[in-house]
Amino acid sequence: MAVFGLAAGLMFVLTGCGRTGEREKNSIKIGVSVYDQYDTFIAQLMESLEEAVKEKEMETGGSITLEVQNAAGSQSEQNNQIEDFIHSGCDVVCVNLVDRTDPTMIIDKAKSADVPVIFFNRELVEEDLERWEKLYYVGAVTLESGIMQGEIVAEAYKDYGKRLDKNGDGILQYVMLEGEAGHQDAIIRTEYSVNTIIEAGIPVEKLGHAIANWNRGQAQSKMQQWMETFGDKIELVLSNNDDMALGAIDAYKAAEIPLSEYPFIAGIDGTKVGLEAIQEGSLGATVFNDGAGQAKEMLKLAYDLAADKSLADVEYMEGRYVRLPHQKVRWKE
Repeated sequence: MAVFGLAAGLMFVLTGCGRTGEREKNSIKIGVSVYDQYDTFIAQLMESLEEAVKEKEMETGGSITLEVQNAAGSQSEQNNQIEDFIHSGCDVVCVNLVDRTDPTMIIDKAKSADVPVIFFNRELVEEDLERWEKLYYVGAVTLESGIMQGEIVAEAYKDYGKRLDKNGDGILQYVMLEGEAGHQDAIIRTEYSVNTIIEAGIPVEKLGHAIANWNRGQAQSKMQQWMETFGDKIELVLSNNDDMALGAIDAYKAAEIPLSEYPFIAGIDGTKVGLEAIQEGSLGATVFNDGAGQAKEMLKLAYDLAADKSLADVEYMEGRYVRLPHQKVRWKE
């Protein structure tokens, strides 16, 4: 089976290429606010960001101060954190929005103080990003993750059709674990995963659908309810992220169901625990979301913005968007 694959203080002076407007700075300070530090993917992304800072310090011989705060699901708390970052002299702020539809206060405060903002992972509305030239977004192509999840299921059905279609009726009976009500990623992943399976010529029947807020424990609870209602009629579990997919697996483990009798369970993100479940064989598939790559590009973008440098070396950049590609990951015998 193959799996595809905080604060530091230092002084440095920019002398550089003598570009007009280039500043000399004794330090660069970056403030980061995350919507939930206990989200597995976000936690891994922050670990990668800290590693990227260390690498950048070694590369430049200088130092970067990185301050990370947890908004704990509160947009008002996140707004206060950004205000504190600005008042404390942060050169750039990076924001994992609690509410992707409500960045107005953050944008207004940053624009007033002339502090660039890099939004990441939870994409804001395009019109909001266009409100000021110093707003950026780093993430992945959301549409791609949903399509790839559907493609993996279709490929698995082609290879192991009888094992996925347990009752042999030619229809995949499925349940859907959706991340968050009204969240763009959740909506797109849900729609495109199912549509891609159907477009591959595989009939499907939805048995259940539930919001589990990206959360493993909530997903386990929802899955237990479905198991009581539908039993072994469930042939496919589609999940908007790995944590919820793992919650579904937890429900089967708690019920002491043999691994051979699990439905095909598919997640998204390719987290460390998700990839371990792939190796175990309990998770049928995931879509790798390159958090480490996003962290690296976000740090590169933040550093160059703070130093008034060209952004030409930021990979995958189109306009003010930086989107990294996904990869399919699937269990294979």
